[in-house]
Amino acid sequence: MLECHEWLEGEGGHDHVLELSYELRTRSRLRAVTEGGLEVGLFLPRGRVLAQGERLQCSDGSVLMISAAPEQLSRVQCDDALLLARAAYHMGNRHVALEVRAGELRYLCDHVLDAMLRGFGLEVEQVTAPFNPESGAYHNHSHSVATPAAPFLRLAGHDRG
Repeated sequence: MLECHEWLEGEGGHDHVLELSYELRTRSRLRAVTEGGLEVGLFLPRGRVLAQGERLQCSDGSVLMISAAPEQLSRVQCDDALLLARAAYHMGNRHVALEVRAGELRYLCDHVLDAMLRGFGLEVEQVTAPFNPESGAYHNHSHSVATPAAPFLRLAGHDRG
């Protein structure tokens, strides 16, 4: 089994391709099979989502490229930037992984979210495509334990000083 422990920066070639769904690309530990039939184990640092085209260094010196697998997605397209921004705001408020494109939003199929967006007057259609959501506040990030809480307490009106 090939093992991958680190990302390769920049562009370059690859020896193997591993196609994964978005859910599988969020895992830091994974056993899978490449398109060529090789078993591979991912042992990566936590907190980073594998993105389309990223490359990983394999234990034998070869390079593995990540490919986003086609998935069932919901898509809304709209020329009204304000309406699309409202939709994106409400999706983000629900911590939904969201792919943002010019005039378009995509997310993993969810009938409740579909109904919410239809309620805004948007048309929702189902598509099968690779899913590459934004790496935002709740995706692909880390927290600092050194952030002081005191400024937040003052803002909340709890400062007795």
